[in-house]
Amino acid sequence: MSDRTKDRLMYALKSRGPNTAATMAKHLGVTAVAVRQHLDALLEADLVEFEDLKGTVGRPRRTWRLSETGNRKFPDNHSGVLVDLLGNIKDLYGDDGLQRLIDARADQSRKSYLTAMKSAKTLSDKLHCLAEQRSEEGYMAEVLKDGENGYLFAENHCSICAAARSCQHFCRSELDLFQEVLGDDVRVERVEHILKGDRRCLYKVSPN
Repeated sequence: MSDRTKDRLMYALKSRGPNTAATMAKHLGVTAVAVRQHLDALLEADLVEFEDLKGTVGRPRRTWRLSETGNRKFPDNHSGVLVDLLGNIKDLYGDDGLQRLIDARADQSRKSYLTAMKSAKTLSDKLHCLAEQRSEEGYMAEVLKDGENGYLFAENHCSICAAARSCQHFCRSELDLFQEVLGDDVRVERVEHILKGDRRCLYKVSPN
């Protein structure tokens, strides 16, 4: 299997979460045997890991996921520089100065997202515009249906994860930002969070 297929396989594990070799083979359009061979090579490189889940009948079901090393293959935009800068700003200007920086970043993002959503008519349209913008920023965002009227907004990667760990004001700011750009007629709730150990950040979006 080519390096391109390996990259697609790792991307699938990142965006779709833990999965079996057979399911990933179907998704990628290759044979399950080929996927298993490649997973073995990724396992040797410590880029993936697996868990055997026992079912009620038959053999255990082996599911694969990215390891911590594998997750680090996805960029965390200049994480070391960001963390150092945040520390320097806090030392020089205190918590108020750091909050002003975060507010300024949120204001810039708000303008960008609202501009992208200008022609959006429905909640679905707005979410897909937001997902496109966030994916361009490295968050691997997607929109999923949740019942008849609701949606799930998933971000499968955090491109500023190290900065967010060092200053969780970023996460609170982004939740408020999503609520603001999507409007008062919807409710946005974070139900999964990378910083709490989940594999992605997931937001439940439903009409009020």
